[in-house]
Amino acid sequence: MSDAMIQDESTGDNREYITAMIGKQLFGMPIDEVHDVFIPQNMTPVPHARSDIAGVLNLRGRIVTAIDMRRKLGLPDREDGAVPMAVGIEFKGESYGLIIDQVGEVMRLQPSSVEATPANLDPAWAGIANGVCRLEGQLMVLLDVEKILAMSTETMAA
Repeated sequence: MSDAMIQDESTGDNREYITAMIGKQLFGMPIDEVHDVFIPQNMTPVPHARSDIAGVLNLRGRIVTAIDMRRKLGLPDREDGAVPMAVGIEFKGESYGLIIDQVGEVMRLQPSSVEATPANLDPAWAGIANGVCRLEGQLMVLLDVEKILAMSTETMAA
């Protein structure tokens, strides 16, 4: 178990993160901002949309804009044929699905284990990160969902 995780759940200032793999990198998203985890199906392409917009889909009667996190982070498209996952997020009354490679576990982190985003992190990643957490043998980049979606809605409006 990582030093960043806490056994004692009585401490109220811990924050839970759902982990996700995008490429070979581990990311974390605040669990209180995640509404759904689903497999994106029957996606309809959006003509003239930015490259990171994978399309739109119907999820239980809601229209969801699917954002391909690999493209947003400048990573190559998947070639392994594995089924991607999506994390459902609500932002300013709109529904989004962040397409990722794999959903992991839920981690409870101490606020003191979260470090500032390193200066040498890729600018595309740093623009949507809210810090990092060192785990055993790897670095988890903490995604700021508001930055991801604010960036998407700003460029759509432009």
